[in-house]
Amino acid sequence: MIFGDSVFGDNLVVLLVMALGGALAAGNLMALVRPNPTPGQGELERPPLGRAVAMIAVGLLAAVWAIVSLVSG
Repeated sequence: MIFGDSVFGDNLVVLLVMALGGALAAGNLMALVRPNPTPGQGELERPPLGRAVAMIAVGLLAAVWAIVSLVSG
């Protein structure tokens, strides 16, 4: 295989950004919706709301950017 050839073509980075952005948004949303029922020593019951909302926004922005990049070209 020649360097630069990929199973996913030229969209590997875009697909990775979409996957990571979606995981970031989904994980933080799930942490807000269903908090830890039995937090251990030093663990929080709920994530801080501001940080979770910021991470959801960043993840959605990355995922939407990747989807638009895939669709447009």
